[in-house]
This record gives sequence, structure tokens and C-alpha cells, in this order.
Amino acid sequence: MSTPGREPQQDRSRATRERLLAAAVELLAARGWAATTVARVAEDAGVSRGAAQHHFPTREALFTAVIEEMYETMIAQAAQLIEDLPEGPDRVGVVVNQAVSIYTGTPFKAALQVWSAAASDEALGDVIRPLEAKLGRAAHKLVVAGLDPDGTRPQAYRLAQITLDLARGFGLADTLTDDSRRRAGVQAAWVEQLAVALSTG
Repeated sequence: MSTPGREPQQDRSRATRERLLAAAVELLAARGWAATTVARVAEDAGVSRGAAQHHFPTREALFTAVIEEMYETMIAQAAQLIEDLPEGPDRVGVVVNQAVSIYTGTPFKAALQVWSAAASDEALGDVIRPLEAKLGRAAHKLVVAGLDPDGTRPQAYRLAQITLDLARGFGLADTLTDDSRRRAGVQAAWVEQLAVALSTG
């Protein structure tokens, strides 16, 4: 027999945790690693500090959960995008745009902050490396599926990797300035080059 009120309480607890994680991602992306404290995350999430510490007793626990959440979200996004790719001549442009969106969105901006911290924090690096590898595989699968839907273009694997390197570069540039205008021109030129390469391969 279930205890009355148990499920609503669990739902509230889950919702609180999700608000804290979302606030942490936004704060990391906007203010950086040093500014993302449990107290500030709790404030931004509209949650008491005690409730935040109930879910995440330490800053390390918060960041571990945030990293896992960010990467799982980006991996799920990449997987879903494969299902939504159109057929026809617009496919290449769509897949490049979707690859770029993975690496210029808020979760990636937050992930960059974690990368920087992980460079000098071995424990944090141990958490992020397998997640980063998993994201890389999911993103690569997305781009290959977009460039070579019928598996007949052997050059698609290499072109997919170049596309992802370009997308990551866009993401890095976008952290300092609004790089959207220049990026749009470069992206359009790369789509044209891809279309030519895929048609002659």
C-alpha cells in the first residue's frame, strides 16, 4: 500500500532537482565556472540553499550531475536529429546546421567551462572524458547519416569529422563574441563544398 502524498512529494523533489540542474547549466554558460556555486545556483533556481544541499551536498556532486545531464541532453538531441533529417538536396545544409547547433548552444557553452576546469582537475576529467567521447560518437553518427544516408559515399566519414571540427570551432569562437554573421558565411561555403565533394565521390 502506497503512502498518501508520496508520489507528489517525489514529483516535487524531481522538479526541484531539474530546476537546480537547469540553473547550473545557464549559470555556467553565462557566468563561468568560478561563479557557479551551489548557493548561486539555488538562488537562480528559486530553491532554498538547504533544499539544494539536500540534492547536492557538495559542489562536486552538483557538477557531476550537471555534466551528466548536459551530455545526455546533447547526445539525445543528436540521436533525435537523425530521425528528423529531410530527404533531397536540402539534406546537407540541414545536417551541417544541426551539427553547428549542437556546438553553439547553451549546453556546449556550459560544457566548455567544465572542460577548462577539468584540465587541472583529474577527478573531473575522469567524469567528463567518457561523456565527451560518447557525445562525439553520437554527433559523428548524425553527420554521417546526413551526408551518406545510403552508405555509398566512403568519403562521408572524413567529411563528417571535418564538419564537426568546424562546428566545434564555431562554438569556441561564439563564447567571446557574437560570431553569427561570419559563421553564416563560412557555414554556407562549407555546405557548397560538401555538396560538390559528395557528388564527385
